[in-house]
Amino acid sequence: MKINEKIEEAIFINRPNRFIANVNLNGEEKVVHVPNTGRCKEIFIKGTRVILRKFELGKRKTEYDLISAYKGVKLINIDSQMPNKIVFEALENKKIQKLNKYENIEKEKTFLSSRFDFRLYNNNEDIYYLEVKGVTLEEMSIAKFPDAPTLRGEKHVRELIKAKQDGFGAGIVFLIQIEDVKSFTPNKDMDEKFSRAILDAKSNNVDLFAYNCIVKEDEIMLKDEIQIYM
Repeated sequence: MKINEKIEEAIFINRPNRFIANVNLNGEEKVVHVPNTGRCKEIFIKGTRVILRKFELGKRKTEYDLISAYKGVKLINIDSQMPNKIVFEALENKKIQKLNKYENIEKEKTFLSSRFDFRLYNNNEDIYYLEVKGVTLEEMSIAKFPDAPTLRGEKHVRELIKAKQDGFGAGIVFLIQIEDVKSFTPNKDMDEKFSRAILDAKSNNVDLFAYNCIVKEDEIMLKDEIQIYM
């Protein structure tokens, strides 16, 4: 997924709220939009190098989005809109082997009270519900989700289990917006209920996928499937 807008590097100052951050861009303090409402505390540290995506003036309140940040030498994409775009691109290009048999892809389809990111199907009405979770938290090359408690995330998992029990296909893709990670695990210390729901999903044969990404300042794309440890 190529980022076509102009890319600029800045220095992170602080984050007054979930939606904006202050950065130093070429010696000038700027207010920028943060397209991720997660905590990202281990990423947003004063002095961190960050990458901005520029938009035309007049179309919005802020001129830039803060889309990625360096954690040491690792570049982490934090744009919460990217995971769905990357997975959609991967589904179209048949890069997720277990899902290659599905010819049709629909976005944001509802089952029970959850709106899932994708509904896949064939003409024989073989239907598969797929949820995507973007992952930005990494510790010692292990990716973890979530970085904050998520009641909505738990509900999605529980209703995917129900979809599976009702005869549909169901799966979750943990899309890790970092390249250099070795494995993925649910973040039990942060959200025990979500982690327990993931265990229940596995025992009910809901598919669990974890993929890392090639992350560049102006591009991000699916890389390799990695091991999930429960």
